[in-house]
Amino acid sequence: MDAFADSTTQLVADVDCTDEVAKPLCETHGVKGFPTIKWGDPSDLVDYQGGRDYDSLKKFADENLKPVCSPSNIDLCDDAKKADIEKFMAMAPADLDAAIAAKDAENDDAEKEFKSFVEGLQKSYEEAMTAKDAKLEVIKNSGLGLMKSVKATNAKAAGSDEL
Repeated sequence: MDAFADSTTQLVADVDCTDEVAKPLCETHGVKGFPTIKWGDPSDLVDYQGGRDYDSLKKFADENLKPVCSPSNIDLCDDAKKADIEKFMAMAPADLDAAIAAKDAENDDAEKEFKSFVEGLQKSYEEAMTAKDAKLEVIKNSGLGLMKSVKATNAKAAGSDEL
């Protein structure tokens, strides 16, 4: 944070999400664990996916923390984004709220679908692990260890005859 303290365009800050005053901010931006690093337009923060060491964070900040296309920086937008911003700004507040709610619901559905998929994978993994363990136990009990022991003993005996 000290490296960017004097910047007029880059803000690096930390928020204590256990603090009652900060909890609503954390909930709004989907902060669910510590440490969570977000970046971008304050009204549309995204998860940071890079390295967590100082050099990686500093490089990312130098390259990415700058004004970006947004309603407050529309001059930085391409024509398509400008058209989207203008369309959304022209919407009635209730219609914009409804559109946001619909997209939030799509996000929630995607998360639920992914969670369900992962739960299915976990169940399949556990079933496969149980089946593998059972097969290995059958193989072990079928005399594999004794076979290997006999082979080693025979090899040792054969080796002594050659001396």
